[in-house]
Amino acid sequence: MKNILRIIDANLNRAKEGLRVVEDFARFVLEEARLSSDIKKLRHQIDKIARKIYPQLVLSRNSESDIFREKKESGKKDKFAVVVSNIKRAEESLRVLEEFSKTISANAGAKFKKIRFKIYGIEKEIVTTAELTRN
Repeated sequence: MKNILRIIDANLNRAKEGLRVVEDFARFVLEEARLSSDIKKLRHQIDKIARKIYPQLVLSRNSESDIFREKKESGKKDKFAVVVSNIKRAEESLRVLEEFSKTISANAGAKFKKIRFKIYGIEKEIVTTAELTRN
């Protein structure tokens, strides 16, 4: 069970971090208050789902010996590439959370799925808005 908790912990962090980057892009680059607020609400929903098992997640963490700790990150072409890679990171992490959280709570899995599909809609909105502002 400890390994499952590590998977959940890593993907919770990854999803929230990715969404924070996207939220800041919507806020500071697109200057879209509603979109930024919607993303913030989703980040908080992710937190709320995992709140009950938060202590277990932190105690299962072993970031010091993570095999990818020293892996180099690739560069990004521009701010649009940054936001796209982070929204994809969040979507992928939510899929992992959806699947592995089912081993603890089927309800949590369903909640992560719902958030993932909301993010698909936000992704489309961000790409559309960003394309309009690029031209």
